[in-house]
Order: sequence, then C-alpha cells, then structure tokens
Amino acid sequence: MDKSLDKPPVTRTKTTDSARDIIAIGEFGYPVGHLGHLTDTQAEALVEFKRLCQEKKLFKPASDINQSSHDDVTMLRFLRARRFVPQDALQQFTDTELWRESNKIGDLYNNIDIKDYEETRRLYPQWTGRRDKRGIPVYVFEVAPLNSKTMSAYAKSSAKTTVHNHNSEKATTPPRMLRLFALYENLVQFIMPLCSNLRDRDHSMTPISQSNNIVDISGVGLKQFWNLRSHMQDASTLATAHYPETLDRIFIIGAPSFFPTVWGWIKRWFDPITTSKIFILGPHEAYKTLSAFIEPANIPKKYGGTLNYEFGMPPLLDPAEEAHITWAAANHKWPEGPMRWIPGKDGTLEALAVGSINGKERREVVATLHPDGKPEFAGTQVANQIANEGLGSEAGNGLPVQSGAGNGATNGAGSQTITNGAVEDFLKAKYSNAT
Repeated sequence: MDKSLDKPPVTRTKTTDSARDIIAIGEFGYPVGHLGHLTDTQAEALVEFKRLCQEKKLFKPASDINQSSHDDVTMLRFLRARRFVPQDALQQFTDTELWRESNKIGDLYNNIDIKDYEETRRLYPQWTGRRDKRGIPVYVFEVAPLNSKTMSAYAKSSAKTTVHNHNSEKATTPPRMLRLFALYENLVQFIMPLCSNLRDRDHSMTPISQSNNIVDISGVGLKQFWNLRSHMQDASTLATAHYPETLDRIFIIGAPSFFPTVWGWIKRWFDPITTSKIFILGPHEAYKTLSAFIEPANIPKKYGGTLNYEFGMPPLLDPAEEAHITWAAANHKWPEGPMRWIPGKDGTLEALAVGSINGKERREVVATLHPDGKPEFAGTQVANQIANEGLGSEAGNGLPVQSGAGNGATNGAGSQTITNGAVEDFLKAKYSNAT
C-alpha cells in the first residue's frame, strides 16, 4: 500500500515546482476534455454517451424547434468524471437524474425562500465575483464561522425546508441538505454561463464548467472539525455524485498541525480524481501559489492580493464583467437569492431573479448580459475569435449563450416583473430537470 496516501498532498517548497505540479493535475485539466478540445476518441464517446442516454429516455436531442434536454457541457462533465467510458458515465447520469426528480431540485432552485437561500450561502463557498487567469470563477470558503452554535441554528432552520411538488416519500436527500444544492444550481445555471460568455480569456469559445476554491481553515480546532465531519461528508459525497467535474482546484490555506489526521477522513469523501485536485499551501506558499493562477487584483487582501473582499460579502465584479452587464436598476446592488439566465433580445441574456419572498414567487429581470460587450463596446471580437480558434460545430450545442434559445421566452431588459405564463412554461420545460 502506498503510504503517501495517508498524508495530505502538501505542495513543494519551491513555488515554481508547486505551480507546475498543480498545473499538471488530473487527466482532463481545462481545457483538455472540454468542448473544442476533444480527441477523436473523446468526441466518439460523447456521441455514444448521448445515444445511451437517449435509449434510456434520459436525454432528448435537439430538434428544429427545441434545444437538446442537456447541453454538451453537462454531458462532458459526466464523461470526464468517468474517464470517457460511456457505460460508466451512463450509470452516474442515471442516478443523478433520478435524484433530481425525486428531490425536485429544479423546483427547489426556482422557488426557494430568499432568506433561506442567503442563510445557506453565508455558510458555504462564495463566489468573489472574480476569475482566475483562465476565466474560471474563484470561490472563497472560511470554515471557522461554522461553529456549533451556528450549525445548530442552521440545522433547525434548514429542517423546515420544503419544495413545491416535493414528495417526501420519494425524496432521498434530507431537508437539511437540500438548500446546499440550490447553491450548486446557482454555480451551474448562473455563474458558469456568466463566465463562459466573457471573452477576455484564452480558449474564449470553450464554455467554463468548473470552479476554483480557496478554503481557509485557519483557527479551526480538532473538535470543530470532528463536529463538522458528518455534515461535510454528506455534502461532499452528494456533490461529487451529482455535480461531477465542477471543481477545478481546491487551495487549502491555514492548515493546523493536526491536519494530517483530518485528511485521513477527508480523502475518503472524494473519488481519486477529485482528491488529486486538493492542495494544501503552507504560510509562505499561499500568495506565491495563488498568484501563479489568479491575478493579484482578484485575490482577497487576506491572502496577499489587493481585492477588498471578505467572506460573506456579495460578489465584486471585475471591470471586464461590468463591461458586459447592464443592470436594470441605476444604483444596483448584487441581488439576493437565486438567479438564472433566459434569452434576451439580439443575442443577449437576461438575468432573471427567481426564488420566493414570503411565499410569493419572484420573477424579475435584474440585468442584461451582452456576450460581445455592451453596445458601445461591441464589434467583431467574437467572429474573429471563432475564426482564430477554429472551433467547428462541435462547440455549437454546448455554449451556454444558446441555452433555451428558440422556446419563445424573450423579454426586453428592464426592472419589470415577469408575469407572462409563457415564460413560466419556458422555465419549467427548460430547467425543471436540468442537470
């Protein structure tokens, strides 16, 4: 037995070696194994995987009037998680679709109480509003605030979580865990499409389908780790099973001297591919390693960067992101609660704030995303990038900018509340079973 597996994957002393090691992790590090970067064998596996899913009535291909039930970005996540073996990916995909249906995950995200959503968001990894040098979103997670008092209060609150049309007899996930998956839905349905449609990055026509996480465990004692063990294990197991390949890297900062003991628990919660993406950085390595992958302006000051961001704050968008977004409100603040994208006018996407307030569904357009930049910045950038990168039809089905197009759910930008039944039908058809 390899004894090295019993120790945390500490990076090397020299930062250059650490960076090189982290770059080399995994077989399918971005953009390898992603749209526009598939080998012939991987492309064939994707076709076969979709055929198998269609046979099981888990997947509907695109037609003249409708998009496919699942885009290629989603299908490739399951394939990468199973090393591009279609039969293995089919089993995980089947389990996930059954899990989503029995727990009404689509309804959960559309209708979760905004206060419940925000309470949960404050206890889990949070998007800083920034991206790494490849355009992948950067999340921060501070574990210390998850003390026994906080978690006890959350357990009582989350136990009351209900979902519209939820059948408790068929549900396989306890109510206390359901809210967490509203956050994962936000990652795959809002944050990743947003980052995918920003072109200021290499491989700009390849969709973003992963995230980076800075996990700060400074000030966390062994007793607190022990008390959190069951909760974090359940969350990690379910996330790995049903949201595969949404993780690019985890940088763990502030590890105490007893962490090798804790690592003995943690490594069992993940599959080997995920475990290989976890890196523990010593005090003198943290900034040097982070800055090799993230611009200093996008690293929080706490970790040596210049970003004035603290855990618990709403996202702070960078100038490039702001250049692509028009907010409905003049003095906008990042909206609380869940959001999703719907097709807008002239190739734009509209941010639809969903969830519920005091039992009443919220459906309000709060922003418009211009993939080519706001009108005053628009030009031929995207066309040039397509020509330069040589992406063919392979990339067509997976670009989130096209998600839901053609279903008639188009609305002008503004602060109006959407009450049109057609939009509600569109949301149900497109998202109620989205993986």
